Amino acid sequence: MGLSTKILIALIIGILAGVFLQGSPDIADTYIKPFGTLFLNLIKLIVVPLVLASLVVGTTGLGDVKKIGRVGGKTLAYYLLTTAFAVIIGLILANVLNVGAGYSIPVDAVAEAKEMPKFVDTLLNIIPTNPLKALVDGNMLQIIVFALMLGGSIMAIGEKGASLQRGFESLAEAMYKMTGAIMNFAPYGVFALITPVVAVNGPKILLPLLKVIVIVYLGCLLHMLIVYSGTLKILGKFSPIKFFKSVAPAQIFAFTTASSSATLPINMKCAESMGVPNSISSFVLPLGATINMDGTALYQGVCAFFIAQVYGINLTIAQQFTIVLTATLASIGTAGVPGAGLIMLTMVLQSVGLPLEGLALIAGIDRVLDMARTTVNITGDTACSVIIAASENELNKEAAVNRSASM
Repeated sequence: MGLSTKILIALIIGILAGVFLQGSPDIADTYIKPFGTLFLNLIKLIVVPLVLASLVVGTTGLGDVKKIGRVGGKTLAYYLLTTAFAVIIGLILANVLNVGAGYSIPVDAVAEAKEMPKFVDTLLNIIPTNPLKALVDGNMLQIIVFALMLGGSIMAIGEKGASLQRGFESLAEAMYKMTGAIMNFAPYGVFALITPVVAVNGPKILLPLLKVIVIVYLGCLLHMLIVYSGTLKILGKFSPIKFFKSVAPAQIFAFTTASSSATLPINMKCAESMGVPNSISSFVLPLGATINMDGTALYQGVCAFFIAQVYGINLTIAQQFTIVLTATLASIGTAGVPGAGLIMLTMVLQSVGLPLEGLALIAGIDRVLDMARTTVNITGDTACSVIIAASENELNKEAAVNRSASM
């Protein structure tokens, strides 16, 4: 039985167990959730050294500085373009399906806006003043910048950097091995993580805002089927069916944990199974886990339109275009900031003059929405790695076919 099958079975059993334990969620929280937390701690244990080692190896593996710029430019362009499409899809669905119709807001709804980082501060903060502190704090954006600079410097010094490069290659291989060992416990972790979520957030809490949930999930599904499938077929010459079959383990894990960083180790294995070389996946995937937020951007569009409707505000075409622009740029501007999703939604609401009190309406279902948008985020990361590898003529399609046949 493959890992994806085991994880799927664990997810289903966890949901059923959560439904069964709705009357006594304390049992799930006390006796089951700790095992999920333990598994997440194991994942967090490997994320920082894995990102550092894989990015340094990925950068040196690209061969020359020009290739780094070329691959980086393509990656950033793909992430921004698909993010814009995601917001547009969310707004179209919200308009057509009338997401906020018939919903009456509570008069005591109160929400506090998160402080938004200034764009200049964001630019300044991506350069670590102390790379060791960035590693200790787990500041992914600073770690990525340091790893890219270090990898480029190792290439620049030529033979003198060979021993250091081999050291990072050894570290990367050791982290891949450790990742494989930890992933054997993924089904148990998924079960322990999903059970308390279902037990605590039962259908009674979700029903009043069920329409928002359905539209966000529908938008996420359409974005993956239309945008990712289309770009994979046209730009990557890669079968969407094989892609979604291969990326399923990462999707299921992302759906359960709602964490792009935690899903990164599994995502790297999924990219490898599709024939993406380590030199590409080690560069594209850690970068995407930090700055690519297609699912989050789609959620912004739906939620902004929903809040506008329940407050009786009609959004013009110009205002909706502003939402698209703000959400797309915010996906980069809020990278590496805690609570990025809420900060992005605050930015979007303020950009078109919507009341920030509307945030309180979304807070109760945010965890359920987070599961879907994280799944889209990591799927976009993997799709980008396949397309970039194909554009560089480095995609090993024969390996992908062989691995697919063996699954």
